[in-house]
Amino acid sequence: MAISRLSERSRRILAALVGEYVETGEPVASATLVKRGGFGLSSATVRNVLASLEEQGYVYQPHTSAGRVPTDFGYRCYVDMLLETRRPGRAMGVEAQLLAQAGSPTLMDAALTTVSHVLSEASHHVGFAVPPVSEESAFQQIDFVPLAETKVLVVVVMRGGHVSNKVVDIGEHLQMADLHQAANYLNEQFAGLPLSQVRAAVLTRMAEERTLYDALLSRALRLAESTFTGLSEPQVLFIEGAASLVEETEEGGRVSLGTLRTLLTMIEEKHRLVRLLTEYMEGPGLMVIIGTEHSAPDLREVSLVATTYTDGDRRGAIGVIGPTRMKYSRAISIVDSAGRAVTRLLQHGVWNQTP
Repeated sequence: MAISRLSERSRRILAALVGEYVETGEPVASATLVKRGGFGLSSATVRNVLASLEEQGYVYQPHTSAGRVPTDFGYRCYVDMLLETRRPGRAMGVEAQLLAQAGSPTLMDAALTTVSHVLSEASHHVGFAVPPVSEESAFQQIDFVPLAETKVLVVVVMRGGHVSNKVVDIGEHLQMADLHQAANYLNEQFAGLPLSQVRAAVLTRMAEERTLYDALLSRALRLAESTFTGLSEPQVLFIEGAASLVEETEEGGRVSLGTLRTLLTMIEEKHRLVRLLTEYMEGPGLMVIIGTEHSAPDLREVSLVATTYTDGDRRGAIGVIGPTRMKYSRAISIVDSAGRAVTRLLQHGVWNQTP
């Protein structure tokens, strides 16, 4: 952990510096820490500690006459201190707010829309909720619609109602009856199977000798290969908070224009956030990703606080995304409380209703 090599005195001064910088957005001088920190230390001692923290990479000076600003490593140390000493937040207040806004009982989609809204309002950042998913979405039905010349519109329905459309060029003109026969074969053979199993089964059958003399089978499998290649799993994400980001940019300056652009892009590209969360949320519980800890360069002004919730043996995720200059203590408390509240409501059958 980033805090393991710091003395208790250094930890306290770093925590005070991060807190002051998060509030003001201005480099923090040693005199400010002496005045407001309540350390009982001399200015010289505080300056020496700050010099040591800078040498170790926890803080930096924007220019020689300025105070210090936390680095992402400094934020990480601060967050580790919060996580080391935190106590579970009270979920009942969040639970009451979620029930009041989403209603009881309600459908899961409506509930998670409310969760993302509550998180955004409470944190003044982007709030998000990812529904619990099974191991993999199952294929339900396929239909083919002939278009001009050799092109076919493919409509794929996954279990749960997710629909994907794709235009493929099959290289030959087929009658509606031929396409109907092919769709019937694929639906009979593969309905109910996960998408990855359908892909594997199609490739296996294409390699079998009987496809050489069975025209219907060969045609159906070629259509299936063209359809399922590159077809992605349905990705669902509930996200709120664009307005609060703009307010933070205009009023408090907590969000830079560059960070605002990045976050607004992520709101538009929901699939990217789902992919990130899939990579990050390998295990249950709370997690915080700060700035340069992201692998993508354009996310290095952004921090993410997220937690998992459970619905039986399935797991979803909720959290907030904001600038690295985030009120981490508040964000962690809000997300942790909301995660436990959502789990509790699911356990009591409030939100697991289906249409």
